[in-house]
Parts: sequence; structure tokens; C-alpha cells
Amino acid sequence: MRAKKSPNRSPSLISPTGIIKLMTHAMMGAALGLAFTLALILANPAAAELLNHGGRSAALVLVGTMVTTFAIGAALTGVVFILNDKES
Repeated sequence: MRAKKSPNRSPSLISPTGIIKLMTHAMMGAALGLAFTLALILANPAAAELLNHGGRSAALVLVGTMVTTFAIGAALTGVVFILNDKES
């Protein structure tokens, strides 16, 4: 016989566990953004040439934009996963 779940046990973002899960998703997105940026630079000679001419600031803007975009996307996806998480 299964134990009854209490009605107050809904997944929450406003808890230490929810914040840790959300930050984990964002960090995974940031790592994926870094990997994608490296793959883009290595696979696309035009992007590498633009970075050579643009200097350090162009590289920082490209990496910062990609990492931020991927981290935000992964965090928003994490919100959906956390809110739809059904623990058995």
C-alpha cells in the first residue's frame, strides 16, 4: 500500500533545493555555451578571422554573449523541469 503524499509537497523554486537545482541548470548552460563557442571558432574560419581582427574585446563579447544566452535558456528550461517534477 502506498503512503499518501501530503498536499503541501509541491515542487518549489523558493527553497534551498530549488535554488540549487536552478543554479545547476544555469551552470550546465554556461558550460554548453563555452563548448559551443569553441566549436564555432574552430569550425568556422570566418568567425576566427573576425576574432583575430576584433582583438580581445571582440572575443570577450562573443564568449559573454554565447555563455549568457545558453545559461538563461538552460535556467528557463530548468524552471519548467523543476515545476513539473513529480517525485514518486
